[in-house]
Amino acid sequence: MAFFDKSLDELQTYKPALTAPNDFDAFWDATLAETREHPLNATFEPVDYGLVTLETYDVTFAGYGGQPVKGWLLVPAGQKDPLPCVVEYIGYGGGRGTPIDWLLWASAGYAHLVMDTRGQGGAWRRGDTPDLPDGANPSVPGFMTQGILDPKNYYYRRVYTDAVRAVEAACSHPAVDADRIAVSGGSQGGGITVAVSGLMPDDVAVSMPDVPFLCHFDRAVGLTDSYPYQEIVVYLHTHREKADTVFRTLSYFDGINFAARSKAQAFYSTALMDMTCPPSTVFAAYNQINAPKDIKVYHFNQHEGGSNDQALEKLRFLNNLWG
Repeated sequence: MAFFDKSLDELQTYKPALTAPNDFDAFWDATLAETREHPLNATFEPVDYGLVTLETYDVTFAGYGGQPVKGWLLVPAGQKDPLPCVVEYIGYGGGRGTPIDWLLWASAGYAHLVMDTRGQGGAWRRGDTPDLPDGANPSVPGFMTQGILDPKNYYYRRVYTDAVRAVEAACSHPAVDADRIAVSGGSQGGGITVAVSGLMPDDVAVSMPDVPFLCHFDRAVGLTDSYPYQEIVVYLHTHREKADTVFRTLSYFDGINFAARSKAQAFYSTALMDMTCPPSTVFAAYNQINAPKDIKVYHFNQHEGGSNDQALEKLRFLNNLWG
């Protein structure tokens, strides 16, 4: 894979106009208010996966529409004082798996809540949360065009709302210091991270998205042939007359609009050969942030980004803040 996007010098100043509709804030305020009418009902059931240095909990909380969403909470065994917490979101098509998939943050002394993604977990790691109310079981992608003709019906309205409630669920646990919440994730999980940091500007202290998806849709779908963005292209290839409607819906879910609303200290990553989430779409969000920020650029990597090297970078970053 060769370099295909803007030069790094261009990326560092690339700041396209925001696409948020006039009722963007009202739309999200109403969405979250409707969901908060339902009790959070967060439960943490201890489970034994043989991890003697960690305490593990099977988490259930009420997400969008009061519908149950699953997750895991891991904390260091025997911890007495509330801990900073990393709330993590998962990449496209994957689910929560088992606690043994999520050992880093709790092993390093943090509380760690992992949110299952509704309807996903049928492609590369098992998920356990159906996309209610229709009872759709975790399935193989795609999800990008589900309900895309109306922002009220769009799939990511439910997912982003679940993700906000995941932070609230984490904050409800006595092991978590609600003043030290970080959100994180890669690809789709990175895009959700960006959204949550904008939807909860007074609650999220740190935002750490890696190679984030769901940013700068209008450029992404014309720049890359890779999936998942290609799902939108395929839809519009058939529904040619729906382009304006589709991009209006996507404007309510675009990371550039959430990044501009975030107050969290940000630590992003991108890869200059990433055809899945092109670097210009990442910088389009990153350059909107009006808070302390840094970005790690991996020049010769694709969508894997920095992989475990980036995990270590994030660990050092949080340790410098809260260690």
